[in-house]
Amino acid sequence: MGYQIKILALAFVIAFVISIIIIPILKRKKIGQNEREDGPKSHLKKQGTPTMGGIIMIISLLIVGVGLFLDYSRSDAESERQVAQNLIPLLIGTIGFGLVGFVDDFKKLILNNTEGLKPKYKMLGLLVISVIFVVYLSKVMNIGTEIFIPFVKTYITLPIWVHIPFTILVMLATTNAINLTDGIDGLSTSVTTIILTCLTVIGVVLGFKEIVLFGASLIGICLAFLLFNLHPAKIMMGDTGSLLLGGAVSAMAIYLKMPLLLILIAIIPVLETASDIIQVAYFKKTGKRVFKMAPLHHHFELSGWNENAIVSVFSIITLVACLIGLTVI
Repeated sequence: MGYQIKILALAFVIAFVISIIIIPILKRKKIGQNEREDGPKSHLKKQGTPTMGGIIMIISLLIVGVGLFLDYSRSDAESERQVAQNLIPLLIGTIGFGLVGFVDDFKKLILNNTEGLKPKYKMLGLLVISVIFVVYLSKVMNIGTEIFIPFVKTYITLPIWVHIPFTILVMLATTNAINLTDGIDGLSTSVTTIILTCLTVIGVVLGFKEIVLFGASLIGICLAFLLFNLHPAKIMMGDTGSLLLGGAVSAMAIYLKMPLLLILIAIIPVLETASDIIQVAYFKKTGKRVFKMAPLHHHFELSGWNENAIVSVFSIITLVACLIGLTVI
């Protein structure tokens, strides 16, 4: 267990130092949050808060990831060198998702293009990275097409023509769900850190050292970022961070052959997405709203909950869901 803690601590320190460097730069460059006028009125005071903080995650993950790759690739043991090779798709897939978000944030915040990256181009970018990741696992690493069924505790083998589109869909859906969860200070970071911890523990149990290294790195990075992201946030992650975290969660789950487990352990992002879909569909049909505002966290805000209460309750729900998840594998 010692090496996981060391990696986590190292990642935490690196991300903390980078945060201290990056946040003042973002302030000086006036790369600040643009709040929706139709959003909760309490959010208007956040206008101008440094955002695009996901670049802290990208830089930190690159430093830690490349360091781990070089360290393990120089090992005399073949198994350790294989771990280094197996880190590559996890790093590329996750950072690739973050870079799509970076382009969107860059256009909106630096080029002052309020539309940012057009939705179809953003989806195309995420789709391309998802395809590369899934095909690499299937065709290069030959990890197989088995999918674990929670509760039943068994694996089923999917035909490859089903497995590839299914896992691509999981990556796109997970990324969108975590992106929707990023709506109040510290919520997406807190919830995602718990999910990443659950997947990392599963990696320990099943003996996937690359997942453990990757997960411990991200947990340390998220914990450091959370110090600056909790309410009142000194920095927000932007699409750069939320898409990166969505890519990381989905990549780990697919690598572990447990994408279906996300329905349980990522229950908060699932509910956030469901609330958004229900709100839009019901409004189009009736002209009325089910929730005071979607996604779900805004409904609770407008119901009188403060941001810290929402983050706490949603994090506890995620923790309980993850503990249940660990019992059904």
